[in-house]
Amino acid sequence: MPSGRIVYVGHATVLIELDRVRLLTDPVLGPWLGFLRRHGPAPAVEVTERLDAILISHLHRDHVDLRSLRRIAPEVPVIVPAGTRAFFERHGIGGTIELAPRQSHRVGAVTVTATAAAHDIGRRGIEADPVGYLIEGTRRVYFAGDTDIFDGMAALGEGLDLALLPVWGWGPNLGPGHMNPERAARAAALLAPRLAVPIHWGTFYPAGLARLRPRPLTGPPREFAARLRDLAPTVESEILTPGSSLDLRGS
Repeated sequence: MPSGRIVYVGHATVLIELDRVRLLTDPVLGPWLGFLRRHGPAPAVEVTERLDAILISHLHRDHVDLRSLRRIAPEVPVIVPAGTRAFFERHGIGGTIELAPRQSHRVGAVTVTATAAAHDIGRRGIEADPVGYLIEGTRRVYFAGDTDIFDGMAALGEGLDLALLPVWGWGPNLGPGHMNPERAARAAALLAPRLAVPIHWGTFYPAGLARLRPRPLTGPPREFAARLRDLAPTVESEILTPGSSLDLRGS
């Protein structure tokens, strides 16, 4: 039976285990991110152990945390969007592999292919398009990174087992280039995976705001699941709270 597991570490950080390959997406591992406080458990130590590669979707600070990257063994390859290698090297992160959309890299028994994404560019002064990633082995997994719906998204979904879709952000409001629960459900309808898991929610939030405006910390994944039942009733959803895991063998 095909093997696999995911751990929703929090925000856009997901440990993907597939065919004995361990991939970690957009690692942000600390208790604070600027003025944002982590909600939920601290990442387990095993999240950063025995990694085969790190996947970076774009350069926004809630997806690239240099302190977190430095906690990971320096020999672990870092797959990054095309045009960003110099940024990582300037900050002491070596072993980068640049991928533009539709370019692939083999990691053990799986193939990692960068996909398009509809989001603004990373950090000021760096021209680099954001990406998502398809991870293909005995299962086919799509990590969307940070994106809105884009032309060609439906073409990614043929034979898709799992879609990891952002449904919110890190504050009470969303800016352009993000999906809210309804947009994420529409994306799931285009992709038609067997299973959709909402990510990019419930982890980082402005300090002191949770008591005043708590809904964005808990509401988005439930709203996503409800809209999914209306827009894509054949797609199953699974809500993972930060720190929880899902065995893909039964999905």
